[in-house]
Amino acid sequence: MAPLYWCREELGPDYSKGYGLKVPFSPLSGSRAQSTATVPSKSSRKGKKVNVLYDSLEGGIAEKEETDSKRLKWEPGNWRQQLENIREMRRNKDAPVDQMGAEKCFDSSAPPEVMRYQVLLSLMLSSQTKDQVTSAAMLRLREHGLTVDNVLQTDDVTLGQLIYPVGFWKNKVKYIKQTTAILKQQYGSDIPSTVKELVNLPGVGPKMAHLVMDIAWKNVTGIGVDTHVHRISNRLKWVKKETKTPEETRVALEDWLPRDLWSEINWLLVGFGQQICQPVNPRCRECLNRHICPAATRC
Repeated sequence: MAPLYWCREELGPDYSKGYGLKVPFSPLSGSRAQSTATVPSKSSRKGKKVNVLYDSLEGGIAEKEETDSKRLKWEPGNWRQQLENIREMRRNKDAPVDQMGAEKCFDSSAPPEVMRYQVLLSLMLSSQTKDQVTSAAMLRLREHGLTVDNVLQTDDVTLGQLIYPVGFWKNKVKYIKQTTAILKQQYGSDIPSTVKELVNLPGVGPKMAHLVMDIAWKNVTGIGVDTHVHRISNRLKWVKKETKTPEETRVALEDWLPRDLWSEINWLLVGFGQQICQPVNPRCRECLNRHICPAATRC
């Protein structure tokens, strides 16, 4: 009689249950084995078939063919059509972010480390500030000389005059000075190349860090979620449940949105939010998604 081996009853992706079912099994030499056993159901004795995965002699689990029980990842309904409609509405690239966003504020002819520093500062200034105001402040800074050494030599009063009236400009003077000193001392006047290091800089949050990685380092590490992306994602129900903060929205979006869209989605939704899906009185009648947007009926 063939020896008995422990086996597992297939319970979906979690194989931690179902131990204890013993069936005759002859091991296959040098390979993993798989079989389907017919066992009586607890609720019925009609011989219902259940899939069983057997532990091989090496302790592994035999791979199972895909079944109808395969768990599908959640994704919002109509999101592909909604995305295509937003792309169409953004086709002219005439929103403020297209002309004055972080990708337009740095000196592209500057040395790479200076360019990256300028990208970082433009994003620090952009928090709670319209693109038009950020762009004007960056232009004044660049005319003054926007390098690590020059900013460190600039007194706080002058720096404040250069960036005013960006939101929370007094705090940003302090953050810019502290961050710039760290870059000089620890990074050779360049900026960090990881999200973990970036968010440790004064005045730099996750949204800024992911955008810096994308724009300055050409490395997509996550979705940059600002108030526009946060608001629109909730309006379109692109999150499984309502999120309260941009960081919650980022995590929710990254859970299902294909990675090759992570870089594009910030640019698309920010411009869309500036022109159509505005915070107050959104222009739903002009929106191509008005018939498939869960929030359109409230407009």
